[in-house]
Amino acid sequence: MFAVIKTGGKQYKVAEGDTITVEKLDTEAGKDVTFETVLMLGNGDDVTVGAPLVAGASVFGEVEEQTRGDKVIIRKKRQRQTYRRTQGHRQHLTVVKITGISADGKKLAKTAAPKKAAAPKAEAPATEAAAPAAKPEVDSRGRIANLEGKPDNLKKISGVGPVLEKKLHEAGIYFFWQVAALKEEQITELEEEMSFPGRITRDEWVKQAEEFAKDA
Repeated sequence: MFAVIKTGGKQYKVAEGDTITVEKLDTEAGKDVTFETVLMLGNGDDVTVGAPLVAGASVFGEVEEQTRGDKVIIRKKRQRQTYRRTQGHRQHLTVVKITGISADGKKLAKTAAPKKAAAPKAEAPATEAAAPAAKPEVDSRGRIANLEGKPDNLKKISGVGPVLEKKLHEAGIYFFWQVAALKEEQITELEEEMSFPGRITRDEWVKQAEEFAKDA
């Protein structure tokens, strides 16, 4: 048996046992949810199309988790003007497992599966949680003298190519958090060193780096 439901402005074809990701629902993980906007209901060759909805039909599910989608970078600019804006966005989503489909809106009772005897668990040796890696020390200009570890991919910043990334490394700038923390006087000094006056401010490197640093 299958159904076509509508939620969050989108349509989904579902069957019992399916897991779907929909626009955010105001329901906590582990709670039940009911979709009453059913556009189509089918059972083998017997298909009922709603006009616009299938009267009395419902689809039941259980919220597995609340999550967020991939980050989308939005850039806006106006021709012949200095207006430029960069903004990151991650859509809030809900993962739902379909637990049942009903033509009359009645939810079938869940039958509890027989419990298996739990096997004795072997005690695992206690391990200390690894502490997060500390940020390298920077000088008064926000530079790193000696890099230890892998640097961030600064080419993700719009306006930074392989050449500029190399110049940033030569200047002691390796991470998004360094770019995001640059002050006005540090930006001016860095632009002069790279022979690109106004580039950092014009392309809004600091704002872009703030977004990338959140996921680094």
